[in-house]
Amino acid sequence: MMRRPRLVLYLLALAGAIATGATAATNADPGITGKTILVGGTTPLSGTASAYASVARGANAYFKFVNSRGGVNGRTITYKTVDDAYDPAKTVQATRQLVEQDKVFAIFNSLGTEHNVATRDYLNSARVPQLFVASGATTFGRDYKEYPWTIGFQPSYRAEGWIYGKYLARTKPGAKVGVLFQNDDYGKDLLAGLKQGIAGSKVKVVSAQSFEATDPDVQSQVSKLKASGANVLALFATPRHAIQGYVFANRLAWRPLIINNAVSSASNIMALASEGGTNRAVENSISIVFLKDPTDAKWRNDAAVKLYRSIMSRHAKGANQKDVYHVYGMAVAYEFVKVLRAAGKNPTRAGVMLQTRKLNDPSNPFLLPGLTIKTSATERFPIEQALLQRWSQGSWKSFGGLWAYRAG
Repeated sequence: MMRRPRLVLYLLALAGAIATGATAATNADPGITGKTILVGGTTPLSGTASAYASVARGANAYFKFVNSRGGVNGRTITYKTVDDAYDPAKTVQATRQLVEQDKVFAIFNSLGTEHNVATRDYLNSARVPQLFVASGATTFGRDYKEYPWTIGFQPSYRAEGWIYGKYLARTKPGAKVGVLFQNDDYGKDLLAGLKQGIAGSKVKVVSAQSFEATDPDVQSQVSKLKASGANVLALFATPRHAIQGYVFANRLAWRPLIINNAVSSASNIMALASEGGTNRAVENSISIVFLKDPTDAKWRNDAAVKLYRSIMSRHAKGANQKDVYHVYGMAVAYEFVKVLRAAGKNPTRAGVMLQTRKLNDPSNPFLLPGLTIKTSATERFPIEQALLQRWSQGSWKSFGGLWAYRAG
């Protein structure tokens, strides 16, 4: 018999063999039976941010992989996602449906800053875990005392902006930065982090133009940024408007160094922004990465990336395996499985939240080597490290060492 790769064996152990004699406690929290656990979340399957549907798709594929090997402590995971079309009002309605009608154990991996803010009071009041929200807004880690049932996952937007600022201060002294940012906590966090990173240097933000998530285009904002004399363009926008930023810069024959935030840096998004390779503004763009990008040649033979492709082939047939948002979904699902397993054979909502306050995991195979997921009673930002990457000839290439955010 062929030996299974160590990584696969480890993941099988983590997923947990079927626990003999597992039964649901008579006072089990909603969503728990002797054989299943139901979690739910909202995601934009339609609308302006539908590119992010792959986040939920990747998580669901990983859960199916875990279920095919016995589940977690004898229970299989059912993950129900509801389309909110990236509309916070619909997010509230869908979340109430999941909690009050579907009786989910937890809200998991719901996407969007304003969307998770819109449901946070309700979920914390009801003592329903709001787990690993798909947003890097600083509030989801900073405000844990007020919202103890909420936790994020990805690097905070403040940390991401800080990394870009520090990079510019070190490599492009005297740079004039124009910023296109979404007018909400997401965009404002990135802008604040950028300003923190360049503080004390000769790099200056010469113009910052905001837009609303519902705006049809950002052409006028890009024109104003070019007119400001900026030689660096920071795109703090979700895919639709980030692509427009590239396209309008190209039409204006503007060739700044472009910084593109991580939420719009997937290779399939960059391919669209390149307009079939004709958009010269895309080349040499800078972004951050904290996941193993399946389009990066350095991970071609990596065991985790091979496993990722295998899971996608079996449990998400036809999906674009080059989409790094699928990898993000798997990374989050992996961590949820680990937390659920640590919560014991009869997990409770409170028990799961307790586990999220003591994460110390360097083993998540879908994250970059050297990156540790870590929290404590007073630290609720699971990931605050990342690499920089540069877009070159159709793909991202990471460079340098890990950057670790320092709030001070």
